[in-house]
Order: sequence, then structure tokens, then C-alpha cells
Amino acid sequence: MGVRKLGDSAYLYPGSPSTLIRIHEGNAVLVDPGHGSGRHKDLRREVGKLGLEVNLQLATHGHADHVSVCPKIDAPLLTHRFEFSIAESPLNREILTFGSKAPEGFLAYAFPEEVKVHGVFEWGDEIAGLKAVQLNGHSPGMTGFLDEENGLIYAGDSFFGERLLQSVGLPYLVDVGLFWKSLETLREYAGSGYLLIPSHGKSVSGEEAIETLEFNIKRVEDSEKLALEFLREPLTVDELAFRIMRALGVELTPKKLALNLVPVRALIAELYNRGELEAVVENGLKWVRRKE
Repeated sequence: MGVRKLGDSAYLYPGSPSTLIRIHEGNAVLVDPGHGSGRHKDLRREVGKLGLEVNLQLATHGHADHVSVCPKIDAPLLTHRFEFSIAESPLNREILTFGSKAPEGFLAYAFPEEVKVHGVFEWGDEIAGLKAVQLNGHSPGMTGFLDEENGLIYAGDSFFGERLLQSVGLPYLVDVGLFWKSLETLREYAGSGYLLIPSHGKSVSGEEAIETLEFNIKRVEDSEKLALEFLREPLTVDELAFRIMRALGVELTPKKLALNLVPVRALIAELYNRGELEAVVENGLKWVRRKE
């Protein structure tokens, strides 16, 4: 498994997440180095084949599957300032995903070690030939990296491939409105001819990119419609997530259900803020459609 050439100065090393290798001033910049026991060795090997050394790492966000090998690569790591504490603290990563410290071994891609972040950037900053673009919604500081020279944007987890969504259920998001806004931003880039690279899924451009973004949009829309239908009766978050996953035809496992609880909570917040839901106490905290 080797790198795929994307342009005169950009390569993609496959995986979940895939890693963007950007050549800048005679060195290599890695975007989302990823996770896995041998991932750092694979990346160093591929960069070495290009006759380069890694002098900088960038992360779209601080989730463990994107940054866990960073300490094993001898190069500074930069994240958006909203992602700094998420990347550095294993407990913060668990809180963002599970709401508290998670049962040991329960979360996918759990990584108990600290990750050192050497600096932060802001959206709009130019970093090693890449522009940091606001694409949050999946996480507070989710960032895409726009590469004008090579005609691409590495979009991180701001959207997902269709196969992944069909397997997991809902797009993982913490804010529905911001996730929607990021998809609209990506639609503009796709319409301008840029290659869109998600961290999890195939790179897409043109009509295929638009179709993939629309699949993400439809999955959120379908989940919202299902939530409003199911919440004709009071349900807990867990009950609602279970019913939505079942309706979407997703395999029901404890880990997948735990993962879907996060976007379902975000969906409840969105519907509540629009005045469509209310909270009730009925043998626990439940949510129900507001009576008209």
C-alpha cells in the first residue's frame, strides 16, 4: 500500500483516516497522521521514498484516531485552538465522545496516552502552503486544509463516505447547524472544481462530490424526520438512538449505539431550540414533541 499522487506537491496515504502528505519548501507536512501501531513507520517510509523528511504535523481535530501516532513522529503538531485540550487530554477526548470517562475498552479508537500539541492556529491562517478553513460541527475546532496549488481540500471529518454512514448510522456531529454550514461550504468548493478528501471515505470531485455531500445531508434530514415521528411518545436519548439506528438498518452493537448517542443528543438540542420538543420527567428524563 503506497501513496497516491494528487498533484505536483501533494500525496495521499490511505487509511481511516487517510493522511495528506504536502510537500512544502523541501520538507513534508503530514495532515492527520492517524492511529495504529505501525502507522508512524509506514508514513516515515513513504515520505522517505519521496526523498523528504517530516518537519510539521497538522490535525483537522483532536480525536484519537487522527492524532494518536503524532508523538512517534519527530515533528511539531499544530491544531486549531479549540482542539488543543481535546488532542492533549485523553480524558477530554472521552468526555467529548461519551460524556464522562468511558468504560475501559468501550470506545473505538480510545488512546490513553497524552499527545503534545506544540502550537495552535486560527481559521484563515496560511500554514505551509495550506489554508485553514472552518468546517466545524463534527467537533468544536474541526478544520479543513485548502490546497490551492493542487486543487484540493482535505476536509477531515466534516463529511463522511456513504459506506461508513451506512455502517454506522448518523454522521458523528456535536452541532447540527454547524455541520450543515460546513457541508454548504464544501458544496461551494466542489462546485468550483476542488477535490474533496474526507478522512474516512474516498476522495470525490464534481458530481460525485455533490452526491456524497447530499447523502450526508439526507442522512441528517432522515434522522430528524425519524426523531419527530418517534417522539410522538416520550423517549430517552438511548431509546431514540436505538429506534433511529434500527430504522436506518444499522447493526445494533453497544459501541455503535454509544457513538450514535452523541449526534442524537445534538439533534435533540436542535429540535428543542426550534421549539419542536420539550423535556419531561417520566421515570427518567425523556423528550417528546411539543403539543401544538
